[in-house]
Amino acid sequence: MFTLITLYSTIIPISLYVSIEMIKFIQCAQFINNDLNMYHAESNTPALARTSNLNEELGQVEYIFSDKTGTLTRNLMEFFKCSIGGEIYGTGITEIEKGGAERAGVRIDDDEDKRSATAVHEKGFNFDDTRIMRGAWRNEPNPEACMEFFRCLAICHTVLPEGEETPEKITYQAASPDEAALVAAAKNFGFFFYRRTPTTVMVRESHVDRMGSMQDVAYEILNVLEFNSTRKRQSVVCRFPNGKLVLYCKGADNVIYERLADGNYDIKKTSREHLEQFGSAGLRTLCLAYRDLSMDQYKSWNEKFVQAKSSLRDRDKKLDEVAELIEKDLILIGCTAIEDKLQEGVPACIETLSAAGIKIWVLTGDKMETAINIAYACSLVNNDTKQFIISSETDTIREAEDRGDPVEIARVIKESVKQSLRSYLEEARRSLSNTPERKLAFIIDGRCLMYALDPALRVNLLGLSLICHSVVCCRVSPLQKAQVTSLVRKGARKITLSIGDGANDVSMIQAAHVGIGISGQEGMQAVMASDFAIAQFRYLTDLLLVHGRWSYLRLCKVITYFFYKNLTFTLTQFWFTFQTGFSGQRFYDDWFQSLYNVIFTALPVIMVGLFDKDVSASLSKKYPQLYQEGIRNTFFKWKVIAVWGFFAFYQSIVFYYFTAAASQHGHGSSGKILGQWDVSTMAFTCVVVTVNLRLLMSCNSITRWHYFSVAGSIAAWFLFIFIYSAIMTSFDRQENVYFVIYVLMSTFFFYLTLILVPVIALFGDFLYLSLQRWLFPYDYQVVQEMHKDDPHEYSMIRLPERSHLSPEEARSYAISMLPRENSKHTGFAFDSPGYESFFASQQGVCVPHKPWDVARRASMKQQRQQPQRTGRS
Repeated sequence: MFTLITLYSTIIPISLYVSIEMIKFIQCAQFINNDLNMYHAESNTPALARTSNLNEELGQVEYIFSDKTGTLTRNLMEFFKCSIGGEIYGTGITEIEKGGAERAGVRIDDDEDKRSATAVHEKGFNFDDTRIMRGAWRNEPNPEACMEFFRCLAICHTVLPEGEETPEKITYQAASPDEAALVAAAKNFGFFFYRRTPTTVMVRESHVDRMGSMQDVAYEILNVLEFNSTRKRQSVVCRFPNGKLVLYCKGADNVIYERLADGNYDIKKTSREHLEQFGSAGLRTLCLAYRDLSMDQYKSWNEKFVQAKSSLRDRDKKLDEVAELIEKDLILIGCTAIEDKLQEGVPACIETLSAAGIKIWVLTGDKMETAINIAYACSLVNNDTKQFIISSETDTIREAEDRGDPVEIARVIKESVKQSLRSYLEEARRSLSNTPERKLAFIIDGRCLMYALDPALRVNLLGLSLICHSVVCCRVSPLQKAQVTSLVRKGARKITLSIGDGANDVSMIQAAHVGIGISGQEGMQAVMASDFAIAQFRYLTDLLLVHGRWSYLRLCKVITYFFYKNLTFTLTQFWFTFQTGFSGQRFYDDWFQSLYNVIFTALPVIMVGLFDKDVSASLSKKYPQLYQEGIRNTFFKWKVIAVWGFFAFYQSIVFYYFTAAASQHGHGSSGKILGQWDVSTMAFTCVVVTVNLRLLMSCNSITRWHYFSVAGSIAAWFLFIFIYSAIMTSFDRQENVYFVIYVLMSTFFFYLTLILVPVIALFGDFLYLSLQRWLFPYDYQVVQEMHKDDPHEYSMIRLPERSHLSPEEARSYAISMLPRENSKHTGFAFDSPGYESFFASQQGVCVPHKPWDVARRASMKQQRQQPQRTGRS
């Protein structure tokens, strides 16, 4: 019995794993890494596949979790506007404001010629307002506030100056582009930071006492309370030349407002309105504040700071606790607004991915107004989108905050989140049933998200999130990004993808099935933690809709074909056991069985895994709805496997019984009847020929490599059997195989069998493929028929006129585009009706194929082709 079982070990061979790994590696190394459509010329950055294990998952992604800064935006920060002492400065108009005005039907003219003579546009600074430029701030109603604002920008940072100590030639090296932009702003406002020592910051202050004067001031830096994702603020304690001690602090608005001293309600209210206005314009905001310190206060606090800093255990935690002691009773100076423009092609990319059935979530640390307007600019949200917003900035929560009881605040927020989730979930379900075509968006801030992620509320949070087409989470920490990603990955059980560019995105990238790192301005931490690296967000279109989709289709075909060809081969052995009484007698020679997967059928399936294309790359992006076949796992369902298994069953019967029954009365040229090894060799020859030809039938595109591999595999079998049959030895083989192929080839019966048996075996596949393509076509087959007469896409490719490629790179690009390396599309033989049904299905409407559609399409085929020939002539 054990011998009998071992005969069926070929159903799942080790070569399947080896072939798949080889295919995946070549797909990454040759196709993804060398795709010029994902090459960023400005930064000289190609796409990089850091693993080959996730190729097929790129074609099944249903949820994308994206950071905003540096991912959707360029991460090139420019100081754009500010609010000082309750007054807004800066006259520029952002891209988000232009987009909002266009949505409202208002046209905004942003003419560069209208900029004033004092306007400055350099790296990190794009500001225009005559009231505070070139020392004009001295004439403002509150010049003291302006001076403190500029000093805070020039002192409260960890920037390092490089180069000559002149405003024109100095460069700033900062941990983040925001800091460099703020220091550049201070320089242009007349507070030029030019030198740093371990204990001092040198600032050249202009226009302080009188116009035209300059003064170099050395501020002694006593302590630096550094920024981190938990504190969301940064502070420095400095000593002025006259001995005055001041704490300068900058950070997120919600963090600074919690630490402001009582009083000055007017400026707080006004500045909060300005922050909301800046956020609505898509600007990144920071609040600036200061506090005067007495010597006794500072000495008492500094002792605790030194102890915490020298602690060996929980050092960071103790430093944060000590910082809380001094970062209080602050006086608000104002707030800054920094513009970070969207990357090129982001809105179009998001629209294409949304059309492909992918839901996109934006997880950002920015405030809610900024996040919402970025969502509008990215086409995640539009005026027709129904929004469900859960915010901690409500009157009820603010009243609880005013009372100051932390327990009461937590209870109020949790209850508010619970009620909002429950009511929004019911409303979303009603909207989905009444108007399924309407898009829904869910927006929540990090403070409310903290309570929504509670196990008691997590189910409602997940339910509402999965119903909505897009989700925006703002003011979230890196940990919350990872928690949200894990929630969807485990709760929805769908393929997830995270994309980010900074160290704060690493946990989110690692929490998803597929991690994408963008090699941007914030280092390589995200890239090092990712599975794939790209230079721009818009390259996701090519990575997912082209390479991901192709990889999914190819690997599905490879695995199902492997299952088919091995089941076909093994079942012939199974039918033979009925004749031998299940004795364990082999039908095939050992070497036939060993080399079947290694040589005789190995190379063609690898060619399919590398080169098969259902539609071209341009059509994959033109019809993003085709990607939904991967999300639905259309090509690897039990139905597909069952069809392959049925035909394997049918063909195995043909191979065994046709050859066995037909050879019962057959005989060789010497007059001897054909024996077992004659029949098994004949059956094996038919198996090798048939399964290789069946592979060509399943290909959507055929290259010269397909022909070479199929013909080479069949030729390899004949070459092997010629040599193998000509050698006789009693040590490692059956002597009965000796000379068997020469005996068979001396008979007419062998040639007749070699022609008829594969034809009969493949007739069922041919009939099935014909009917399937005619009556029940896949979406890609409809697209194939629509574009079967189009010129080949590679014949229309030209290098761009403004190419950043070197002559050698341009030559390589031209060589890679040669037609000899690309496929000639075939597989369009069976005309497919039902265009109306295809487009209707993309709109979410189910329209079955009608018989009259088939007849009408067939009758109109020649009429529709005739004008095309006339137009080309």
